[in-house]
Amino acid sequence: MVGTLSEFQKLTDAEQYFEFFDLAYDPQVVNINRLHILKKFSQSLEEIDNKLAESAEAEKLGFYREALENSYTTLQTSNAIEQKLFKVFHQKPQNIVMLSDIGTDEEDEES
Repeated sequence: MVGTLSEFQKLTDAEQYFEFFDLAYDPQVVNINRLHILKKFSQSLEEIDNKLAESAEAEKLGFYREALENSYTTLQTSNAIEQKLFKVFHQKPQNIVMLSDIGTDEEDEES
């Protein structure tokens, strides 16, 4: 690993993270899924930091690298809707009755 934790903390763009960890990536995949990759990566970093608060810098950076790689791979094989990383994907639409919420007459008669 070339960089330090303090250098890592100065990074802001998805491409910078990939370059820092020397990970190959498809710019088109990153452009399409940038926010989702970064959100998933951010969630992973939080988990890593909670578990490895007192770990050595090199070990932590190794886990960070793996987390970025996993986030990228997940969004290559999945999509934003399936991952539901943002609050908007968990909100139920207002003033809409879903077909699954409507029972049939037969169900009502059996009750």
